[in-house]
Amino acid sequence: MNHLIETKRTAKAIELDQKQLVVKRQARLLSLMFLLTGLLMFGLLQSANANTRIRDLTSVQGVRDNQLFGYGIVVGLDGTGDQTTQTPFTSQSIVTMLQQNGVVLPPGVNLQLKNVASVMVTTNLPAFTQPGQTLDVTVSSMGNAKSLKGGLLLMTPLKGADGQVYALAQGNLIVGGAGASAGGSSTTVNHLSAGRVPNGALVERAVASPFLQGDTLQLELHATDFSNANRVATAINNAFGLGIANAVNGRTIKIRAPASSDDRVAFLSKIQELSIDKSVGAARVIVNARTGSVVMNQAVSLESCAVAHGNLTVKIQSTPVISQPAPFSQGQTVQTEVADIQISESGGQLIQLKGSAQLSDVVKALNTLGATPTDLVSILQAMKTAGSLKAELEVI
Repeated sequence: MNHLIETKRTAKAIELDQKQLVVKRQARLLSLMFLLTGLLMFGLLQSANANTRIRDLTSVQGVRDNQLFGYGIVVGLDGTGDQTTQTPFTSQSIVTMLQQNGVVLPPGVNLQLKNVASVMVTTNLPAFTQPGQTLDVTVSSMGNAKSLKGGLLLMTPLKGADGQVYALAQGNLIVGGAGASAGGSSTTVNHLSAGRVPNGALVERAVASPFLQGDTLQLELHATDFSNANRVATAINNAFGLGIANAVNGRTIKIRAPASSDDRVAFLSKIQELSIDKSVGAARVIVNARTGSVVMNQAVSLESCAVAHGNLTVKIQSTPVISQPAPFSQGQTVQTEVADIQISESGGQLIQLKGSAQLSDVVKALNTLGATPTDLVSILQAMKTAGSLKAELEVI
């Protein structure tokens, strides 16, 4: 009997131990899930905050493009070139080119060329471009040529701001438009007086770069922002050690860089891949007065205000009236006009706009006014003057 009781106690103890073991395993699994969830949330927060790379905010001082331009001649046009009587510089250019090639024209010859056009050739010379590499060039008409389609650009020296030749351009033009005319009517699709020559310029001279000069590099922010300058310097120092980067001002960060070219390139590539939590920047509203376009950034906020907006319409209609004289009165028929002027004003209801700190709420509040973009410009200016619009208003 005692043996049976002892056996039952042992079975219950074993069952209790198994239950405790299951509970411990479940607790460990739950804690592991909480740990993984915490790590995931931390990673999401880090990615949400550090969502802007340094390469997207800065550029390296001295590493930039250089603009080139040159004057050239396009030949082979199908009667759509310059009218030389109105653009004498085109005929002068042809005469000079023929003389350089041994062709001397008799004095007083008036060239009437329809297949030639004077053009300006432009391109950008990227940093570190070496002789022998090619560039795309843009060709634009200078005179009154109707179309550059089908033309050939003759060899054109491309010069920099220092007057030195850095590239030579030549090749067939690609014009993305089309046009036709007949019987005094014409139609045009896109722009015919400008085109491109892919790989049309051959680089002849490289531009010296200060990238490997000195023991420091300077990163320049695209826009002045002291917060971003400080965050860039802090991110670099956290990654490579204190004293590596120093924020000089709100736009420039000075960095101590390795001396050798391989180490400097690798060092700068790692810096550009670092991410920071970019500041929102100043609240700004950009207004294009010519087109009526309005653009706001996410920092724009609005305080509560009341706006009344209405449209004022002035309509003037003139009706001709003939005054006929009586018979045998020897009078003259006189034509006069009667003007009908009507002034009407619509809308004008006072609408309350609630204060909001998010851009989406600001957009909804402005949409309730039902104003056109042109009217919205005046409303924004009035709200800025009243102190309700918390943003810089810039008119371009």
